[in-house]
Formats: sequence, structure tokens, C-alpha cells
Amino acid sequence: MSSISVPVKTKDHPHLRPLNVLRDLSAVADLIELCFSPTMDNDGQRYLSDMRRASRDDSFLRWASRMTETASMPLMGYVWEQDGRIIGNASLIPFRDQGKRVYLIANVATHPDYRRQGIGRALTECVMKQARDKNASAIWLHVRDDNPGAIKLYRDLGFQEVARRTTWQGSPEPRGPVPDSEIEIVPRHPRFWPLQQEWLQRVYPKHLSWYQSWSTNVLRPGLWNWFYLLFIDFNVKQWAAVRNGELLATLTWMPQGGRSESLFAATGSPGPGDEALTALLVHARRSISYQPYFTLDYPADEMVDAIRAAGFTPRRTLLWMRV
Repeated sequence: MSSISVPVKTKDHPHLRPLNVLRDLSAVADLIELCFSPTMDNDGQRYLSDMRRASRDDSFLRWASRMTETASMPLMGYVWEQDGRIIGNASLIPFRDQGKRVYLIANVATHPDYRRQGIGRALTECVMKQARDKNASAIWLHVRDDNPGAIKLYRDLGFQEVARRTTWQGSPEPRGPVPDSEIEIVPRHPRFWPLQQEWLQRVYPKHLSWYQSWSTNVLRPGLWNWFYLLFIDFNVKQWAAVRNGELLATLTWMPQGGRSESLFAATGSPGPGDEALTALLVHARRSISYQPYFTLDYPADEMVDAIRAAGFTPRRTLLWMRV
């Protein structure tokens, strides 16, 4: 397997050291909350709670110390320790992409009192070197589009933008216009699958599939797939918007048991699919009214008016970057 050449120049520094999962998790969680709480969603808050709970679980910590190379969790990385506390962090999370090892750089954070001293750059260079030493086939990160300083830093380190995606959140009360009377919302029919699959592969591209917690194959019609979903107790709801028998858009809900549930939309080119997508999103919110929030991950700058018309607001837009 070929390795990655990255411009790591950081020398050994007295304040830099590898993350110690046995004692650093709680302090890192505090730092992440301090740096990112204004933009953190429910999933982020749950992520911090899990980190703090894990930091108090001796059995988990013993397991984690042995599983740093296989668990898709922030168990590796570097911290910057100064004045007796952790004031900088960068995590390295392992994933697999078609059998190849890839790493995601996450939780790059510096305490506000210590910024503009090169700490974030030094931490990022360290975890890049760590990933390179582990023969990574690719190194990824994502960064908010409203953080130009971080974007410039990552570009200077060799990262290139691969995708830009917006996370939308549905309002607690579903709203939206009454759809065109010619648009019908029906259960997804097996005959729609080839076109739905083509749309899904465009909206949720293969080069980001390593990060997704699901595969489009679970939506494939057929008896064996139905038995599989029944066996793992995985309830999937799928709807289609059609006009005069023509498929315009599809929407999938895969419940995950959280306060915020994810929807997955698939449409063709803008135009006919706009109103159909709005109708589907409104239908989902009204059909599953017991869920407080829904989120939708979609390519940035696509179907914006259609998604807003259904009562969704943008939570954040992330640049996915790879070196």
C-alpha cells in the first residue's frame, strides 16, 4: 500500500504529546465544548456526553486502549498541554474504505486564550504524520465553511476540497405549501429502484461512503433485503413523489433512536424535483409527528429553496477535504 507524502515540519515540542485515552477524554471533551458549543447540535452534545461517560468507565478505557486501530472513535491523536491543562487537541479516527485504511482528522481545537500561536497547525501536522506512519491511503477532515482561517490552514497543509454539504434541520412544527394536486406521495415502489439508486449515488457519493453509517443497499427492494431488515430490527420508511406515473423524488427515513432523526432525499435535476422534494419533506414531518427534529444532509447550494419551503433551516455547511 502506498503511503502519503505530507509536509510535516513540527519538531518535538515539550507541550505536545500523544493523547492518553486512559486519562485525557474528559479534559478533551471540556475543550471541545468550550470551542464549539455555539454551533454544536444535539448529536454533538450526545457525543460529548458519551466521551465523559466513557472517561469514567474503567472497563471501557481498558478496552479502548487496545482498540485504537479499529474503533471509529477519537481514541488517537495529540494534545497540547500547557500551564497544567490541555489547551489544544487534534483527534485521529480510523475508518475503512474498500479495505483500505483511511483516517479522519477531527476535534482540532485550541483554547481561546492560546490562539494565533500556531498550536492548531502543530497539532494538525502531528496527526497527519501519525496517519502517514500508519500507512493511510487517505487523510480526511471536514471544516465549517464560515471558518476561513482554518480552511486556509488546511489548504496550506495540502488538503483539497472534495465536497461541500449542508446539514438542514426541520422545524418542530411541520409547515409548507400544499403541493401541486398533480403530485402524489406514495410508498416507494420496487420499479422506482433503478432511478432512485442512481439519484442516491449522486447525492450521497461513493467517495464519502466510508463515513456514512448506512449503505444504499439497505434500501434495495426484494424479499431477502426485507428479511435482513426484519432480522436486525431496522425499520425503514420510503416515500416517492410522482406526477402522472413519473418519479420525481424519493425520501427515506431510517430511525436511529436519537432526538434528531435523519432523512435521505434523492432527486434528479433541479426543476421538476423541487416541488416534489418540498412535498415529501412536509409529508414526512406530518406522518412522523412524534419526532421532535429531523435532519437532512444534502449537497450545498442544491435544492435550497425547496428544502427551506418545507420548513427546514441550515444548521451548518461543511467542506470535506482530503490530502
